[in-house]
Amino acid sequence: MNERFEIPARLKTTSLVLMIIGVVTLLIGAFTLLNSHAANHEIMHAEKTRFWIVLLHNSVFFLLITVACVFIQAAVSLAQGGWLIAYKRVPEAIGANVWIFGLITMIILFLIAFVFNIDGHNPIYHWVHPEGDKILEGKSGFLNPAMFVGFTVATIGLWSFFGRKFRAISIDQESAPKNATKNYWKTIRWSGAFLVVYALTQMSTTPWMWIMSIDAHWYSTMFSWYTWASAFVTGMSVILLIVVYLKNQGNLEIVTKEHIHDLGKFMFAFSIFWTYVWFDQYMLIWYANISEETTYFKIRQQGPYGLIWYATFVINFIMPILILMSRPSKRNYFTVSFMALVLIFGHWLDFYIMTMPGPLGEHWHLSWYELGIFAGFIGLFIYTVANSLTKASLIPNNHPLLKEALLHQS
Repeated sequence: MNERFEIPARLKTTSLVLMIIGVVTLLIGAFTLLNSHAANHEIMHAEKTRFWIVLLHNSVFFLLITVACVFIQAAVSLAQGGWLIAYKRVPEAIGANVWIFGLITMIILFLIAFVFNIDGHNPIYHWVHPEGDKILEGKSGFLNPAMFVGFTVATIGLWSFFGRKFRAISIDQESAPKNATKNYWKTIRWSGAFLVVYALTQMSTTPWMWIMSIDAHWYSTMFSWYTWASAFVTGMSVILLIVVYLKNQGNLEIVTKEHIHDLGKFMFAFSIFWTYVWFDQYMLIWYANISEETTYFKIRQQGPYGLIWYATFVINFIMPILILMSRPSKRNYFTVSFMALVLIFGHWLDFYIMTMPGPLGEHWHLSWYELGIFAGFIGLFIYTVANSLTKASLIPNNHPLLKEALLHQS
């Protein structure tokens, strides 16, 4: 049984090429977009804003994917579930890299909030300069630089700590006496602590600050649940892709169709949950028909983003319900892998819709810069996770629930 992972040359080359594409795209974007000299001042401002908002979109998206994998570990540990143990080193390897994507996100957020400025105005975070805007002045108790820095540093610091902590405890179990349960119960205690932190950050405050405050006049009490559902489905999809890839490389022989079926069920079930939150948020605002609230959806549904808005609904709900509902489809490696790729892209578009309309309005793009930066983050994700997977056995041989994982039937 091959319990160790060695990065194949093709995978390493692919990740490096994607990172190079991302870096080159960033440099070209800095040269062309930040130094735009368009005759139309509105377009010139939009191009400079585009440079930063694309970085925010991708950094937050990948950060929330990595921390979603930490959440998955914690939730399964508290439930004392055995089904994940067969491939638990995959979400561990993803979660261990929260600090990398967290650091990148923090730098981008702070540069946007405190450096990016056009004529004394911040085109992305309008609340940075609320003077004269009574609505933003009324929210200044929460939306202010001190709170933004404090919540961002604390959130990313805690997420990074827990991501590395779970990984360290799991690896430490390998050298523990056979059948020892000290680390098992330690993981459960740390999982409880993490879920409290996660509830107070990802499920509440940070999506308000990082994303919802882009449209600072608008708010939704369901927004954090909406972003969480999107990140969770994407996290499950990423885990499934990596598990299938490792099996194709001759690793994770203990993983069977029963485990793949479980991952497929979570992808399907939480695609439905995402739709539930998506519809509830939309329906309540549509039914109330209050102009301060409907303006958020007007530009997305009826404006220049209409095609992407409807596409996210089709990709993230219609396709899963048509393709993943049946039992055989969730046990077919090709089908679930295809749907995992589709859902990752679909929820990337979902975050695109959350972030772009506010600062760019009708001057939106989905071309070389957006796709190049996306490619760069994908390359960094592949490289960091693959490198983490090589650091320990892919099978937690000394885990108390390993036998249960081997006997698991979905």
